[in-house]
Amino acid sequence: MGESELSEGLRKAAFLDRDGVLNELIPDPVSGAPESPLRRQDVALIPGAADAAARLRSVGYALVVVSNQPAAAKGSVSLEQLKDVHARVLELMAAAGAPIEDSRLCFHHPLGVVPELTGPCGCRKPEPGMLLDLARKLDLDLAASWMIGDADTDVAAGKAAGCRTVLIEHAPSAHKRSEEAAPDLTADDLPDASERLRVLELG
Repeated sequence: MGESELSEGLRKAAFLDRDGVLNELIPDPVSGAPESPLRRQDVALIPGAADAAARLRSVGYALVVVSNQPAAAKGSVSLEQLKDVHARVLELMAAAGAPIEDSRLCFHHPLGVVPELTGPCGCRKPEPGMLLDLARKLDLDLAASWMIGDADTDVAAGKAAGCRTVLIEHAPSAHKRSEEAAPDLTADDLPDASERLRVLELG
């Protein structure tokens, strides 16, 4: 079973942030900072990410994605474009042998310009809503699960949901991290994270 015993009837999960963990970041058209891709043709998986996710799946982790996607709220793109980008990520992961079981996207932003997507919500990380929703739907044991992401907000959301956490120190997303997150583990990338969790599973 490894380091953490599962509650009866429940499964463990790897809650994966998407951008900077599974797929490459690209320069934001306004700020130039590395951010989420906004066009289907700009989606590319990070080398080794799909194989790493497949390894997590092979040791019993349900693969689920939880990702903040506020570009539509900011008026940069449409919801349909964001959904198309996400569909492309899922297509590439499945084609590479690491299908994602389920996912949740938060399209809200507190300072958005689209009224129906603007304001506080319970799903935008660091809030735990997306994780809690998937846990209820898929019968996931949060205490036996890990939140894996490249930002402080990923760590905060994982902790709020009752998961253990891995902070991916992906260089292009360094602007999303501080010294205050205090994750359970740090890793260079998803392959490094998957190896660390595999070692924990094997005891």
